[in-house]
Amino acid sequence: MKMTWQRNILTILAVCVIPMTEVFSQEEPLEAATALNEEILPNYHYEYIPDFTYEEVEQRIKSMKTEMPFELNDRIFSFIQYFTVRNREYTKMVLARKEKFFPLFESTMKKHEMPVEIQYLSIIESGLDPQIRSRVGAMGLWQFMPATGRMYGMYVNSDVDDRMDPEMSTDAAAKYLKSLYRMFGNWEVALAAYNCGPGNVRKAIRRSGGKTTFWGIYNYLPRETRGYVPQFQAMLYILNHLEEHNFNLEEPTYPIEYEKIRFERAFRMEKLAELTDICLKDLEELNPSIKNRNIPETNRSMAIRIPKNKSMFLKENLAWIGDSLGNAPTLLLASQVVPVEEAAASMNREAITYRVKSGDVLGKIASNHGVTVTQIKDWNNLNSNLIRVGQTLKIYSGNSSSSTLADNSSSGSKTYTVRPGDSLWIISKKHSLSVEQIKRLNNLNSNNIKPGQKLIIG
Repeated sequence: MKMTWQRNILTILAVCVIPMTEVFSQEEPLEAATALNEEILPNYHYEYIPDFTYEEVEQRIKSMKTEMPFELNDRIFSFIQYFTVRNREYTKMVLARKEKFFPLFESTMKKHEMPVEIQYLSIIESGLDPQIRSRVGAMGLWQFMPATGRMYGMYVNSDVDDRMDPEMSTDAAAKYLKSLYRMFGNWEVALAAYNCGPGNVRKAIRRSGGKTTFWGIYNYLPRETRGYVPQFQAMLYILNHLEEHNFNLEEPTYPIEYEKIRFERAFRMEKLAELTDICLKDLEELNPSIKNRNIPETNRSMAIRIPKNKSMFLKENLAWIGDSLGNAPTLLLASQVVPVEEAAASMNREAITYRVKSGDVLGKIASNHGVTVTQIKDWNNLNSNLIRVGQTLKIYSGNSSSSTLADNSSSGSKTYTVRPGDSLWIISKKHSLSVEQIKRLNNLNSNNIKPGQKLIIG
């Protein structure tokens, strides 16, 4: 499919175990301590790296119960040495991310009736980083190139890259690998084809005289691919024998539980975080395919992952949140921002004082008073959505003055003039109508309205 981003790892093709003195080369020289007549005490700063032999590793691999059995050789052993001795930090990084993605990987492999061990391939592809990009343009956990991604329904524009979506890319990787397995009848060869493409694998098979195993065609594969499958097998061994190599991860990263919600509109993620008190970093982590925090009109129907502990609040308030996502919170006049107090006065609003009660959130207070969360924050100089019980808030409530609400005596209908900050949902609550009723009365095809617009409301 493409060449992976770990070209730096492949510089260790001739790797061998380095002497332990080299591993501990940062230790203070003993001569300096002696010269100062200091007592030399044990240095516990360095991590203990257990020694191991080829025979010990070979026996452990033979005892492994996997759907993709493999036999140890010098090539695999050199990568085991590399990831357990020389580059332990990379292995620790992978371990810290493993629990975040492996449940998804395992369930996907089982769904497609594939060996679950294939999930370890993502470690070699991306180091379990969903937003990593290779030098040739491959993206995501499974490093799809744009053309291959489109084959499996993953599209790219300036704001969204589906290749960085963990679910979509994992499902696509499983389908692609399964098709390669059907093509070559051997999982190791299928993995090689995933790395360098089926054309290069067919060429290697021809040059080898028709051999059909990875090690049979090994010498005829591209250099990177010759290290690709052994790296996969090394990681498969290491992550199943962590204790033997003194890997003890203290703080793994676990996935955030989530639900998917469709808003059917373009919006900024900052706005959603502001309206719902959801941590923006959580939204970004759950939705890595969204670039620049922007859901564009072209992707307005995409499902957004929301932390599960916030999903109930969002579902209960989806109407006003959805409307507010499309609202401009500030009033612009002559290319200048009008102070909030002036804008409120110009709209004939009266200030009231509201004392925060237990269970209140800004969204709920805004909904009850027919205003937006942004307006309440502006009126009270709030920098976040956090409020406390007993806190007093200044709110400019609307009224039904002749400037905004009027009777049309000739037609017998009642009209309402849209004010800055209004949405169809806010107007519907003020006048005991549904959003759909207002849209039917005014022949509206969308929820978009603008200040000064007159709406029939009865």
